Amino acid sequence: MKHPATTALDFRNTNSLWGSVLVETLVRLGVTHAVISPGSRSTPLTMAFARHSGIEAIPVLDERSAAFFALGLARSTHRPVVLLCTSGTAGANYFSAVIEAQESGVPLLVITADRPPEMRECRSGQTIDQQKLFGDHVNFYHELALPETSLRLLRYLRQTVAHAVERTQWPVAGPVQLNAPFRDPLPPVEDGTAAALKKKIGESFFAHLVRIAVVQGGTGIPELPQVKRGLIVTGPVQPLDPGQFALMVELLALKTGWPVLADSLSPLRSYSAPGQPFITNYDVLARNEKLRKTLQPEFVLCLGGWPISKTLRAWLEECDAPTWIISESDHNQDALHGRSKTVHASVEQLAESLPEREIDITYCTDWACAEAMVRAALDKKLANAKWMFEGKAAWLLAASLPPRTPVFVANSMPVRDLEYFWPANNCGHAIYCNRGANGIDGTLSTALGVAHGSDQPAVLLTGDLALLHDTNGFLSVAKGKGSLTIVLINNNGGGIFEHLPVAQENPHFEAFFATPQRVDFKKLGAAYGVAHTLVRDWKHFAALIAKLPKHGVRILEVRTDRKRDAAFRKALLAEVAKLPG
Repeated sequence: MKHPATTALDFRNTNSLWGSVLVETLVRLGVTHAVISPGSRSTPLTMAFARHSGIEAIPVLDERSAAFFALGLARSTHRPVVLLCTSGTAGANYFSAVIEAQESGVPLLVITADRPPEMRECRSGQTIDQQKLFGDHVNFYHELALPETSLRLLRYLRQTVAHAVERTQWPVAGPVQLNAPFRDPLPPVEDGTAAALKKKIGESFFAHLVRIAVVQGGTGIPELPQVKRGLIVTGPVQPLDPGQFALMVELLALKTGWPVLADSLSPLRSYSAPGQPFITNYDVLARNEKLRKTLQPEFVLCLGGWPISKTLRAWLEECDAPTWIISESDHNQDALHGRSKTVHASVEQLAESLPEREIDITYCTDWACAEAMVRAALDKKLANAKWMFEGKAAWLLAASLPPRTPVFVANSMPVRDLEYFWPANNCGHAIYCNRGANGIDGTLSTALGVAHGSDQPAVLLTGDLALLHDTNGFLSVAKGKGSLTIVLINNNGGGIFEHLPVAQENPHFEAFFATPQRVDFKKLGAAYGVAHTLVRDWKHFAALIAKLPKHGVRILEVRTDRKRDAAFRKALLAEVAKLPG
């Protein structure tokens, strides 16, 4: 594709040329989205993004919301997304999203506009120390030089920006910060300072730039141990091609004869055909004392980190089996601190490098039989739960959503209900969650970003507190594309705390932990032009989610009883865990 570089560049003044060279470089490298919050110091870059036809520039008022919107957009597109803000505390509002991006491997290019050096440390307005603002939470930091109309400096700018984009994806995906100082004039007023470069900067200046190809590791992959009782465990992973990932994991299972424990945030839950050895009810099975002994593995192969289930983690830690962690990341992935070895390779490379060998499927069959028994019991119990039990929402979403629906799930109780109740299916749902730092910040904004970058109507499964924590996300509704259905589990507080010992600490539990917020969500939605429906019963709910609107945002409110649901969930999991063996 030929890029008309000379028409995209703005030679009206030094800052406008600098900004347009930066943006043109990004476009050549495959960047297509920039999320921008308003401000004065960032004007040269804002104008350059806004006027470039190769970039979708999305204005978002609140910086924290903007950062999580960009995070969701980068998750769904698997490409770097630019975040741009003005100087001062604006960039500080990005911090929680930057941390999540680093912890979960999401490529963000954060550009913080800044005052020039002479305006720092002298009580100049809207000026703070922005040097390495995010500390070690970024893959790379650099403060750009002050703009100059110098071919040598513009070449430096081009190369530095190219390197920054590369560092958002290699050696591991994550955030990068560029601090960009500007002197006046900030608007693109004609002053003649850049006119002399019109004949020196054209197509040849950018022709060598191409979209970054992420290089995968995998050299010298050792052969897996040949044991009968091997266990493959998949954690929260979001590969570029989830269907291919599922096929490669199945190939690993077939070549080894080992069962696969499939985390709810793994593609395996949604790309599971009949007959595949994918186990989804391991949390329940690991509660069974007899099974913990009879199903103890000799070896564990971990793909993409450990699953959400605390029960499973505790059991694997207790087993202390030799473990390989397959990861292309340079981060320490073993939170269990076991006898683990990291193998830097992709799952595809590992599966294809493994030779055919003799297998024994006895261990896999034992897991599958226990799984079938628990799955049947859970399905029956959930089908018979006529009242509005919050865990049933996740179960019905899996059964009723259209194929390939992107689903963003909030942290705390919603993601755990996904873990407990979302069954294996072959519907191709794309499941997203901010499990890097596991916070509830930016839940709505991230979901809106996922919806904006998706070609299918999306769904957000969230509790009331997670939604209220990010109500400024509703400000982006008018700017967003696509469709988002918010399934709101309103249990009037933090349901996850009901499962912790602190729930017995009355009278302070309600005020300081459950923190109920008596908000009328119909009125809240109306303030932002968001439709609201109060779900009457489960039949009504299934009908509402079976066909999703193509445009707009709506709230489906499911009102539940927090304490009753917590008690039922505990009793249900304990009862079903006793069935196998």
